[in-house]
Amino acid sequence: MRRSLVSIACLAGLFAGAAFAAPGVDVDPLTHQPLVQRVVRGSDGRPLATAIQRETVYYSGKQAPGTIIISTSERRLYYVLPDGKAVKYGVGVGRPGFEWAGVKTISMKREWPDWTPPSEMLKRRPDLPRHMKGGIQNPLGARAMYLGSSLYRIHGSNEPETIGQAVSSGCIRMTNDDVVDLYDRVRVGTRVVVQP
Repeated sequence: MRRSLVSIACLAGLFAGAAFAAPGVDVDPLTHQPLVQRVVRGSDGRPLATAIQRETVYYSGKQAPGTIIISTSERRLYYVLPDGKAVKYGVGVGRPGFEWAGVKTISMKREWPDWTPPSEMLKRRPDLPRHMKGGIQNPLGARAMYLGSSLYRIHGSNEPETIGQAVSSGCIRMTNDDVVDLYDRVRVGTRVVVQP
C-alpha cells in the first residue's frame, strides 16, 4: 500500500492559552496541538483512511528504555527510547466492555501471521472464518506481537481507518507501517504496560 504524508499543522489562533486547530482537524487532548496525520491510499491513489503520524516525543516517566507503554484513553502506544525520548504511535484499542489494563511481556513475534479467532469471538461472530492464512486481507496485518499467554496482541490491521478508535476485542491495532516499525525495535521478553 502506498502512503503519502499530509501535514496538517496550521493553527487557527490562540485564545486563553489554548491552541485551536482549523475546522475538521483533530486536536491532541494533552497538548491541544493539531495532530499530524498521513493519508493511507489504495493502489488507485484514492484516499482510504487518515492515520495518525508516528513521531518522536520527550518522555520523563519511570519506565526503562525498551518498554512499550499503551495509553488506552489516549489511544497511543509509546516505545521508550534512551535519553528521555519515546516513539509515539496511534493505535486502535478495545471497544467498551473489552478494555483492560496490566503488565504483560511479548511472548512471541510473527510476520504476516495466520489468524484463528478464539472461541469467545466465534460465539459473538459465528460468521467469521475458523482460520485465515496470513496476508493483506488478514485482520492481524503485517506483524503480530503476542502478549504473554493472553488472547491479546499488538498487531497490524487491514482496517487502517480504525486506528485512533476503540473498536477491537481487546487487541491493540496499528497501521501496517507502524507495526513493522515497532516489530523491528522490540524483542521477545519486552515489557508492555497497558494503562487506562
